[in-house]
Amino acid sequence: MRKTFAIAVAAALLGITPSGFAADKPAELKIGITTFSSGPASVFGVPGKAAAELLIDEWNKTGGIGGVPVRLFFVDEGAGTQALLAEYRRLVQEEKVAVMFASISSGNCQAVAPLAEDLKVLNYMWDCGTQRILEEGKFRYVYRPQSYGTPEMLSTVLYMLRKKPDLKTIAVVNQDYAWGRDSWQLFSTALKALKPDVKVVAELFPKLGAADFSTEISRLQALRPDVVLSTSWGGDLDTLVRQANQRGLMNQSLFVLPLAESSLERLGSDMPEGVIVGARGNNYFLNPEYKDKPEFKAFVDAFQKKTGAYPIYPVFHMAQSLSALRNAYEKAIKANGGQWPSHEQVADATKGVTAEAYSRPIMIREDGQGLADQLLGVSKRDPKYKFAIMDDMAVYPADKISTPVGKISIEWLKTIEPSMLNLQVSTFKHAM
Repeated sequence: MRKTFAIAVAAALLGITPSGFAADKPAELKIGITTFSSGPASVFGVPGKAAAELLIDEWNKTGGIGGVPVRLFFVDEGAGTQALLAEYRRLVQEEKVAVMFASISSGNCQAVAPLAEDLKVLNYMWDCGTQRILEEGKFRYVYRPQSYGTPEMLSTVLYMLRKKPDLKTIAVVNQDYAWGRDSWQLFSTALKALKPDVKVVAELFPKLGAADFSTEISRLQALRPDVVLSTSWGGDLDTLVRQANQRGLMNQSLFVLPLAESSLERLGSDMPEGVIVGARGNNYFLNPEYKDKPEFKAFVDAFQKKTGAYPIYPVFHMAQSLSALRNAYEKAIKANGGQWPSHEQVADATKGVTAEAYSRPIMIREDGQGLADQLLGVSKRDPKYKFAIMDDMAVYPADKISTPVGKISIEWLKTIEPSMLNLQVSTFKHAM
Protein backbone atom coordinates (compact mmCIF):
# COMPACT_ATOMS: atom_id res chain seq x y z
CA MET A 1 0.00 0.00 0.00
CA ARG A 2 2.87 2.38 0.83
CA LYS A 3 4.48 1.62 -2.54
CA THR A 4 1.22 2.22 -4.42
CA PHE A 5 0.68 5.48 -2.53
CA ALA A 6 4.24 6.61 -3.30
CA ILE A 7 3.75 5.91 -7.02
CA ALA A 8 0.49 7.85 -6.99
CA VAL A 9 2.12 10.82 -5.25
CA ALA A 10 5.01 10.78 -7.71
CA ALA A 11 2.61 10.63 -10.60
CA ALA A 12 0.64 13.56 -9.23
CA LEU A 13 3.82 15.62 -8.83
CA LEU A 14 4.70 14.85 -12.47
CA GLY A 15 1.21 15.71 -13.68
CA ILE A 16 0.42 12.17 -14.80
CA THR A 17 -3.18 10.96 -14.41
CA PRO A 18 -4.01 7.28 -13.83
CA SER A 19 -5.18 6.99 -17.45
CA GLY A 20 -1.73 8.10 -18.55
CA PHE A 21 0.07 5.07 -17.11
CA ALA A 22 1.42 2.79 -19.80
CA ALA A 23 -0.12 -0.64 -20.09
CA ASP A 24 2.18 -3.63 -20.41
CA LYS A 25 3.04 -4.14 -24.05
CA PRO A 26 1.50 -7.49 -24.99
CA ALA A 27 3.29 -10.29 -26.82
CA GLU A 28 0.43 -10.21 -29.31
CA LEU A 29 -2.68 -8.12 -29.95
CA LYS A 30 -5.72 -10.39 -29.96
CA ILE A 31 -8.66 -9.39 -32.16
CA GLY A 32 -11.95 -11.29 -32.27
CA ILE A 33 -14.04 -11.09 -35.44
CA THR A 34 -17.63 -12.24 -35.80
CA THR A 35 -18.67 -13.14 -39.34
CA PHE A 36 -20.92 -15.60 -41.11
CA SER A 37 -18.88 -18.72 -41.86
CA SER A 38 -21.96 -20.88 -42.47
CA GLY A 39 -25.43 -20.49 -43.92
CA PRO A 40 -26.66 -18.30 -46.81
CA ALA A 41 -24.86 -15.23 -45.42
CA SER A 42 -21.49 -16.97 -45.63
CA VAL A 43 -21.18 -15.72 -49.23
CA PHE A 44 -20.86 -12.37 -47.52
CA GLY A 45 -18.98 -13.31 -44.36
CA VAL A 46 -16.29 -15.60 -45.75
CA PRO A 47 -14.83 -12.86 -48.01
CA GLY A 48 -14.68 -10.54 -44.98
CA LYS A 49 -12.76 -13.21 -43.06
CA ALA A 50 -10.38 -13.68 -45.99
CA ALA A 51 -9.71 -9.94 -46.10
CA ALA A 52 -8.80 -9.88 -42.42
CA GLU A 53 -6.42 -12.81 -42.84
CA LEU A 54 -4.81 -11.27 -45.92
CA LEU A 55 -4.23 -7.87 -44.35
CA ILE A 56 -3.06 -9.11 -40.96
CA ASP A 57 -0.59 -11.51 -42.59
CA GLU A 58 0.90 -8.54 -44.42
CA TRP A 59 0.89 -6.32 -41.34
CA ASN A 60 2.58 -8.94 -39.19
CA LYS A 61 5.46 -9.09 -41.67
CA THR A 62 6.18 -5.43 -40.91
CA GLY A 63 5.52 -5.24 -37.18
CA GLY A 64 1.78 -5.69 -36.79
CA ILE A 65 0.17 -2.78 -34.93
CA GLY A 66 2.50 -0.56 -32.92
CA GLY A 67 5.22 -3.20 -33.13
CA VAL A 68 2.94 -5.93 -31.76
CA PRO A 69 1.91 -8.91 -33.94
CA VAL A 70 -1.82 -9.47 -34.35
CA ARG A 71 -3.63 -12.74 -33.70
CA LEU A 72 -7.15 -13.25 -35.03
CA PHE A 73 -10.03 -15.24 -33.51
CA PHE A 74 -13.16 -15.87 -35.59
CA VAL A 75 -16.73 -16.48 -34.43
CA ASP A 76 -19.46 -17.83 -36.73
CA GLU A 77 -22.55 -15.63 -36.64
CA GLY A 78 -24.41 -18.45 -38.38
CA ALA A 79 -24.63 -20.26 -35.04
CA GLY A 80 -27.22 -17.76 -33.80
CA THR A 81 -27.24 -14.74 -31.50
CA GLN A 82 -27.11 -16.57 -28.18
CA ALA A 83 -24.16 -18.72 -29.24
CA LEU A 84 -22.48 -15.58 -30.60
CA LEU A 85 -22.87 -13.72 -27.30
CA ALA A 86 -21.54 -16.67 -25.31
CA GLU A 87 -18.46 -16.96 -27.53
CA TYR A 88 -17.98 -13.19 -27.50
CA ARG A 89 -17.92 -13.20 -23.70
CA ARG A 90 -15.55 -16.19 -23.63
CA LEU A 91 -13.06 -14.54 -25.99
CA VAL A 92 -12.95 -11.38 -23.90
CA GLN A 93 -12.88 -12.96 -20.46
CA GLU A 94 -10.85 -16.13 -21.07
CA GLU A 95 -8.76 -15.46 -24.19
CA LYS A 96 -8.20 -11.81 -23.16
CA VAL A 97 -9.09 -10.49 -26.61
CA ALA A 98 -8.42 -6.75 -26.65
CA VAL A 99 -10.68 -5.76 -29.55
CA MET A 100 -13.82 -7.25 -31.07
CA PHE A 101 -15.12 -6.66 -34.59
CA ALA A 102 -18.87 -7.41 -34.38
CA SER A 103 -20.95 -7.85 -36.35
CA ILE A 104 -22.42 -8.34 -39.84
CA SER A 105 -26.04 -8.80 -38.77
CA SER A 106 -27.78 -5.66 -37.49
CA GLY A 107 -29.66 -7.80 -35.00
CA ASN A 108 -26.38 -9.15 -33.65
CA CYS A 109 -24.90 -5.65 -33.48
CA GLN A 110 -27.82 -4.54 -31.34
CA ALA A 111 -27.20 -7.44 -28.96
CA VAL A 112 -23.42 -7.00 -28.88
CA ALA A 113 -23.23 -3.24 -28.24
CA PRO A 114 -24.43 -3.28 -24.59
CA LEU A 115 -22.32 -6.38 -23.90
CA ALA A 116 -19.21 -4.59 -25.14
CA GLU A 117 -19.92 -1.75 -22.73
CA ASP A 118 -20.42 -4.18 -19.85
CA LEU A 119 -17.16 -5.97 -20.63
CA LYS A 120 -15.34 -2.70 -21.36
CA VAL A 121 -13.95 -4.09 -24.60
CA LEU A 122 -13.42 -1.98 -27.71
CA ASN A 123 -15.95 -3.09 -30.33
CA TYR A 124 -15.93 -2.06 -33.98
CA MET A 125 -19.22 -2.72 -35.78
CA TRP A 126 -17.40 -3.65 -38.94
CA ASP A 127 -20.36 -4.26 -41.23
CA CYS A 128 -23.88 -3.91 -39.79
CA GLY A 129 -25.97 -1.01 -41.07
CA THR A 130 -28.70 -0.21 -38.56
CA GLN A 131 -28.66 3.43 -37.50
CA ARG A 132 -30.41 2.81 -34.21
CA ILE A 133 -27.48 1.71 -32.04
CA LEU A 134 -25.43 4.90 -32.05
CA GLU A 135 -28.49 7.16 -32.21
CA GLU A 136 -30.43 5.60 -29.36
CA GLY A 137 -27.53 4.96 -26.97
CA LYS A 138 -24.23 6.45 -25.89
CA PHE A 139 -21.19 4.22 -25.83
CA ARG A 140 -17.54 4.57 -24.92
CA TYR A 141 -16.37 1.31 -26.45
CA VAL A 142 -18.61 0.92 -29.53
CA TYR A 143 -17.75 2.45 -32.93
CA ARG A 144 -18.62 1.95 -36.58
CA PRO A 145 -15.69 2.63 -38.97
CA GLN A 146 -17.85 2.43 -42.09
CA SER A 147 -21.18 3.60 -43.43
CA TYR A 148 -24.69 2.98 -42.10
CA GLY A 149 -28.29 2.86 -43.20
CA THR A 150 -29.28 6.52 -43.36
CA PRO A 151 -26.82 7.81 -45.99
CA GLU A 152 -27.07 4.49 -47.82
CA MET A 153 -30.84 4.73 -48.16
CA LEU A 154 -30.98 8.48 -48.76
CA SER A 155 -28.37 8.31 -51.52
CA THR A 156 -30.30 5.42 -53.10
CA VAL A 157 -33.50 7.47 -53.14
CA LEU A 158 -31.65 10.41 -54.68
CA TYR A 159 -30.06 8.24 -57.35
CA MET A 160 -33.33 6.41 -58.09
CA LEU A 161 -35.21 9.68 -58.59
CA ARG A 162 -32.39 10.92 -60.81
CA LYS A 163 -32.82 7.84 -63.00
CA LYS A 164 -36.63 7.68 -62.78
CA PRO A 165 -38.04 11.13 -61.98
CA ASP A 166 -41.56 10.10 -63.07
CA LEU A 167 -41.78 7.35 -60.42
CA LYS A 168 -45.38 6.77 -59.26
CA THR A 169 -45.51 3.35 -57.54
CA ILE A 170 -43.07 1.28 -55.51
CA ALA A 171 -43.00 -2.06 -53.67
CA VAL A 172 -40.46 -3.48 -51.23
CA VAL A 173 -39.26 -7.05 -50.62
CA ASN A 174 -37.01 -7.07 -47.54
CA GLN A 175 -35.69 -9.62 -45.09
CA ASP A 176 -37.84 -9.75 -41.96
CA TYR A 177 -35.38 -8.67 -39.28
CA ALA A 178 -33.78 -5.48 -37.94
CA TRP A 179 -31.99 -4.37 -41.11
CA GLY A 180 -34.87 -5.17 -43.45
CA ARG A 181 -37.35 -3.21 -41.34
CA ASP A 182 -35.06 -0.32 -40.41
CA SER A 183 -33.74 0.24 -43.94
CA TRP A 184 -37.25 0.33 -45.39
CA GLN A 185 -38.33 2.86 -42.79
CA LEU A 186 -35.34 5.04 -43.71
CA PHE A 187 -35.91 4.66 -47.44
CA SER A 188 -39.67 5.28 -47.34
CA THR A 189 -39.30 8.30 -45.04
CA ALA A 190 -36.74 9.88 -47.37
CA LEU A 191 -38.88 9.08 -50.42
CA LYS A 192 -41.94 10.67 -48.85
CA ALA A 193 -40.00 13.84 -48.08
CA LEU A 194 -38.53 14.10 -51.57
CA LYS A 195 -41.46 12.87 -53.67
CA PRO A 196 -44.58 12.57 -51.51
CA ASP A 197 -46.92 11.52 -54.32
CA VAL A 198 -45.28 8.09 -54.78
CA LYS A 199 -47.63 5.28 -53.76
CA VAL A 200 -46.39 2.22 -51.86
CA VAL A 201 -48.33 -0.72 -53.33
CA ALA A 202 -46.77 -3.59 -51.35
CA GLU A 203 -44.57 -4.14 -48.28
CA LEU A 204 -43.34 -7.74 -48.31
CA PHE A 205 -41.08 -9.17 -45.60
CA PRO A 206 -40.13 -12.81 -46.22
CA LYS A 207 -38.20 -14.51 -43.45
CA LEU A 208 -34.42 -14.22 -43.25
CA GLY A 209 -32.88 -17.09 -45.19
CA ALA A 210 -35.94 -17.72 -47.37
CA ALA A 211 -35.33 -20.10 -50.29
CA ASP A 212 -38.52 -19.47 -52.28
CA PHE A 213 -39.88 -16.06 -53.34
CA SER A 214 -42.58 -17.32 -55.69
CA THR A 215 -45.41 -15.85 -53.61
CA GLU A 216 -43.81 -12.41 -53.51
CA ILE A 217 -42.93 -12.50 -57.21
CA SER A 218 -46.47 -13.49 -58.22
CA ARG A 219 -47.93 -10.64 -56.23
CA LEU A 220 -45.52 -8.11 -57.72
CA GLN A 221 -46.27 -9.31 -61.23
CA ALA A 222 -49.92 -8.64 -60.56
CA LEU A 223 -49.33 -5.21 -58.99
CA ARG A 224 -46.82 -4.07 -61.66
CA PRO A 225 -45.06 -1.37 -59.56
CA ASP A 226 -42.72 1.04 -61.31
CA VAL A 227 -39.95 0.11 -58.84
CA VAL A 228 -39.19 -2.93 -56.72
CA LEU A 229 -36.82 -2.15 -53.85
CA SER A 230 -34.91 -4.77 -51.90
CA THR A 231 -32.23 -4.04 -49.33
CA SER A 232 -31.62 -7.77 -48.91
CA TRP A 233 -28.08 -9.10 -49.03
CA GLY A 234 -26.06 -12.28 -49.29
CA GLY A 235 -27.69 -15.54 -50.34
CA ASP A 236 -31.19 -14.10 -49.87
CA LEU A 237 -30.59 -11.38 -52.44
CA ASP A 238 -28.98 -13.83 -54.86
CA THR A 239 -32.00 -16.12 -54.67
CA LEU A 240 -34.50 -13.27 -55.09
CA VAL A 241 -32.73 -11.90 -58.17
CA ARG A 242 -32.40 -15.31 -59.83
CA GLN A 243 -36.05 -16.18 -59.31
CA ALA A 244 -37.34 -12.72 -60.26
CA ASN A 245 -35.22 -12.69 -63.41
CA GLN A 246 -36.27 -16.19 -64.45
CA ARG A 247 -39.94 -15.21 -64.19
CA GLY A 248 -39.52 -11.94 -66.07
CA LEU A 249 -40.27 -9.62 -63.17
CA MET A 250 -37.05 -7.69 -63.68
CA ASN A 251 -38.17 -6.79 -67.20
CA GLN A 252 -41.46 -5.46 -65.83
CA SER A 253 -40.25 -3.23 -62.98
CA LEU A 254 -37.07 -1.27 -62.25
CA PHE A 255 -35.21 -3.11 -59.51
CA VAL A 256 -33.36 -0.99 -56.91
CA LEU A 257 -30.84 -3.01 -54.92
CA PRO A 258 -28.71 -0.85 -52.57
CA LEU A 259 -26.57 -3.83 -51.45
CA ALA A 260 -26.20 -5.64 -54.78
CA GLU A 261 -22.54 -4.79 -55.45
CA SER A 262 -21.69 -7.77 -53.25
CA SER A 263 -23.78 -10.11 -55.44
CA LEU A 264 -22.70 -9.13 -58.96
CA GLU A 265 -19.98 -11.72 -59.48
CA ARG A 266 -21.94 -14.55 -57.85
CA LEU A 267 -25.05 -13.83 -59.93
CA GLY A 268 -23.20 -13.83 -63.23
CA SER A 269 -25.66 -13.67 -66.14
CA ASP A 270 -28.65 -13.75 -63.78
CA MET A 271 -28.24 -10.03 -63.11
CA PRO A 272 -29.77 -8.13 -66.06
CA GLU A 273 -28.69 -4.71 -67.25
CA GLY A 274 -30.30 -1.53 -65.95
CA VAL A 275 -30.67 -2.53 -62.28
CA ILE A 276 -29.76 0.17 -59.75
CA VAL A 277 -26.90 -1.16 -57.62
CA GLY A 278 -25.42 0.23 -54.41
CA ALA A 279 -22.08 -0.52 -52.76
CA ARG A 280 -22.68 0.43 -49.08
CA GLY A 281 -20.13 3.18 -49.12
CA ASN A 282 -17.52 4.01 -51.72
CA ASN A 283 -16.62 0.34 -52.23
CA TYR A 284 -16.10 -1.34 -55.60
CA PHE A 285 -13.27 -3.31 -57.20
CA LEU A 286 -13.61 -1.06 -60.28
CA ASN A 287 -13.93 2.12 -58.22
CA PRO A 288 -13.40 4.80 -60.89
CA GLU A 289 -11.27 6.98 -58.60
CA TYR A 290 -9.02 4.18 -57.28
CA LYS A 291 -8.89 1.28 -59.74
CA ASP A 292 -5.69 2.51 -61.42
CA LYS A 293 -3.78 3.26 -58.21
CA PRO A 294 -0.96 0.75 -57.57
CA GLU A 295 -1.92 0.03 -53.93
CA PHE A 296 -5.56 -0.54 -54.87
CA LYS A 297 -4.66 -2.82 -57.79
CA ALA A 298 -2.26 -4.77 -55.59
CA PHE A 299 -4.96 -5.38 -52.98
CA VAL A 300 -7.52 -6.48 -55.58
CA ASP A 301 -4.99 -8.83 -57.19
CA ALA A 302 -3.90 -10.29 -53.84
CA PHE A 303 -7.47 -10.87 -52.74
CA GLN A 304 -8.38 -12.50 -56.05
CA LYS A 305 -5.32 -14.73 -55.82
CA LYS A 306 -6.27 -15.80 -52.29
CA THR A 307 -9.98 -16.39 -52.92
CA GLY A 308 -10.54 -16.69 -56.68
CA ALA A 309 -13.01 -13.79 -56.58
CA TYR A 310 -12.99 -10.01 -56.72
CA PRO A 311 -13.33 -8.12 -53.41
CA ILE A 312 -16.86 -7.03 -52.50
CA TYR A 313 -17.97 -4.35 -50.06
CA PRO A 314 -17.68 -6.43 -46.84
CA VAL A 315 -14.04 -6.95 -47.85
CA PHE A 316 -13.56 -3.20 -48.03
CA HIS A 317 -15.47 -2.75 -44.75
CA MET A 318 -13.04 -5.12 -43.05
CA ALA A 319 -10.07 -3.24 -44.50
CA GLN A 320 -11.54 0.08 -43.34
CA SER A 321 -12.15 -1.20 -39.82
CA LEU A 322 -8.62 -2.55 -39.55
CA SER A 323 -7.26 0.75 -40.87
CA ALA A 324 -9.25 2.66 -38.25
CA LEU A 325 -7.99 0.36 -35.49
CA ARG A 326 -4.34 0.71 -36.48
CA ASN A 327 -4.71 4.49 -36.70
CA ALA A 328 -6.43 4.58 -33.29
CA TYR A 329 -3.59 2.59 -31.71
CA GLU A 330 -0.95 4.81 -33.29
CA LYS A 331 -2.81 7.90 -32.12
CA ALA A 332 -3.13 6.51 -28.58
CA ILE A 333 0.53 5.43 -28.45
CA LYS A 334 1.66 8.88 -29.51
CA ALA A 335 -0.58 10.55 -26.93
CA ASN A 336 0.79 8.16 -24.31
CA GLY A 337 4.38 9.22 -24.85
CA GLY A 338 5.23 6.25 -27.03
CA GLN A 339 4.07 3.72 -24.44
CA TRP A 340 1.52 0.96 -25.09
CA PRO A 341 -1.96 2.37 -24.38
CA SER A 342 -4.78 1.00 -22.26
CA HIS A 343 -8.04 -0.27 -23.77
CA GLU A 344 -9.72 2.94 -22.64
CA GLN A 345 -7.11 5.11 -24.33
CA VAL A 346 -7.53 3.29 -27.64
CA ALA A 347 -11.30 3.51 -27.39
CA ASP A 348 -11.17 7.26 -26.73
CA ALA A 349 -8.59 7.74 -29.50
CA THR A 350 -10.96 6.21 -32.05
CA LYS A 351 -13.00 9.42 -32.07
CA GLY A 352 -11.78 11.60 -34.90
CA VAL A 353 -9.73 8.82 -36.51
CA THR A 354 -9.80 8.56 -40.29
CA ALA A 355 -9.83 5.16 -41.99
CA GLU A 356 -8.12 5.09 -45.37
CA ALA A 357 -8.41 1.72 -47.07
CA TYR A 358 -9.07 1.49 -50.80
CA SER A 359 -11.86 4.08 -50.85
CA ARG A 360 -12.43 7.71 -50.03
CA PRO A 361 -11.37 8.42 -46.41
CA ILE A 362 -13.89 7.62 -43.67
CA MET A 363 -13.87 9.86 -40.60
CA ILE A 364 -15.22 8.56 -37.29
CA ARG A 365 -17.02 11.43 -35.61
CA GLU A 366 -17.62 12.06 -31.91
CA ASP A 367 -20.73 9.85 -31.65
CA GLY A 368 -18.76 6.85 -32.93
CA GLN A 369 -20.28 6.86 -36.41
CA GLY A 370 -18.11 6.68 -39.50
CA LEU A 371 -18.99 8.95 -42.43
CA ALA A 372 -18.52 7.33 -45.84
CA ASP A 373 -19.39 8.69 -49.27
CA GLN A 374 -21.87 6.57 -51.23
CA LEU A 375 -21.29 5.01 -54.66
CA LEU A 376 -24.22 3.87 -56.81
CA GLY A 377 -24.62 2.86 -60.44
CA VAL A 378 -26.59 0.70 -62.86
CA SER A 379 -25.73 -2.83 -63.94
CA LYS A 380 -24.14 -3.18 -67.37
CA ARG A 381 -22.54 -5.93 -69.44
CA ASP A 382 -18.84 -5.83 -70.30
CA PRO A 383 -17.20 -8.59 -72.38
CA LYS A 384 -14.18 -8.48 -70.05
CA TYR A 385 -16.25 -9.95 -67.21
CA LYS A 386 -18.60 -12.88 -66.83
CA PHE A 387 -20.92 -10.81 -64.66
CA ALA A 388 -22.52 -7.37 -64.71
CA ILE A 389 -20.42 -4.40 -63.68
CA MET A 390 -21.52 -0.89 -62.65
CA ASP A 391 -21.94 2.03 -65.04
CA ASP A 392 -23.34 5.57 -64.88
CA MET A 393 -21.92 5.86 -61.37
CA ALA A 394 -22.50 8.69 -58.90
CA VAL A 395 -20.77 9.32 -55.58
CA TYR A 396 -22.77 11.17 -52.91
CA PRO A 397 -20.84 13.12 -50.22
CA ALA A 398 -21.33 11.75 -46.70
CA ASP A 399 -21.53 15.14 -45.00
CA LYS A 400 -24.61 16.07 -47.07
CA ILE A 401 -26.58 12.86 -46.57
CA SER A 402 -25.78 11.75 -43.01
CA THR A 403 -27.84 12.43 -39.91
CA PRO A 404 -26.31 15.24 -37.82
CA VAL A 405 -24.84 14.29 -34.44
CA GLY A 406 -27.55 14.17 -31.78
CA LYS A 407 -30.41 13.76 -34.26
CA ILE A 408 -32.59 10.70 -34.91
CA SER A 409 -32.47 9.60 -38.54
CA ILE A 410 -36.19 9.15 -39.07
CA GLU A 411 -37.00 12.57 -37.65
CA TRP A 412 -34.17 14.23 -39.59
CA LEU A 413 -35.24 12.61 -42.88
CA LYS A 414 -38.71 14.07 -42.44
CA THR A 415 -37.18 17.55 -42.62
CA ILE A 416 -35.18 17.20 -45.84
CA GLU A 417 -36.40 19.25 -48.80
CA PRO A 418 -36.97 18.23 -52.45
CA SER A 419 -34.22 20.71 -53.31
CA MET A 420 -31.78 17.99 -52.18
CA LEU A 421 -32.51 16.34 -55.53
CA ASN A 422 -30.26 19.02 -57.01
CA LEU A 423 -27.30 17.97 -54.85
CA GLN A 424 -24.07 18.16 -56.83
CA VAL A 425 -22.31 14.80 -57.05
CA SER A 426 -19.33 13.29 -58.81
CA THR A 427 -20.35 11.12 -61.79
CA PHE A 428 -18.37 8.48 -63.71
CA LYS A 429 -18.81 6.19 -66.70
CA HIS A 430 -17.36 2.71 -66.84
CA ALA A 431 -14.46 2.55 -69.28
CA MET A 432 -15.04 -0.41 -71.58
